[in-house]
Amino acid sequence: MKIEESDIIETNDYKVLIYPASRAFTAKESKTIAEKLYDFLGTWAAHGNPLSSSFKIEKNQFIIIVVDEEKEMTSGCSIDSLNGIMRELDSEFQLGLFDRMKASYVENGEVKTMKLQDFRQAVKNNEISKDIEVFDFSKDTYISFLSDFLLPLQRSWAGIYVQ
Repeated sequence: MKIEESDIIETNDYKVLIYPASRAFTAKESKTIAEKLYDFLGTWAAHGNPLSSSFKIEKNQFIIIVVDEEKEMTSGCSIDSLNGIMRELDSEFQLGLFDRMKASYVENGEVKTMKLQDFRQAVKNNEISKDIEVFDFSKDTYISFLSDFLLPLQRSWAGIYVQ
């Protein structure tokens, strides 16, 4: 189910899995992704026990999966099955969901994504404004996702590239 429709409480620290696409989704892709995730998460389980989970499509480009591990812990097999559905979506729409060598940021209200190497060079060469906000895909808890998923360049992981 979608995070907005679930009983996920923003004060609880749920496990978060982030799948960043290399581009924005089309309306048709968003609809298909939401339908497939809704169906999948309704039956998602770890060792036969249902997982209490939700999803959200953030900024029309990032798929956020949230799991309440206080109710049931994910397992290697359950993560593998989630990755399986994500690989199907990735293959169907060529989204680059498993390409971790990219950087996404917001500049002038627009989400942009670049190869990590090009992003680093552009920041170092002042080709990208220092006023951007950068996404951090390493967040693994819901509280850190809410507070630190999008940060000003200077406070983000990419701040080390600012001269």
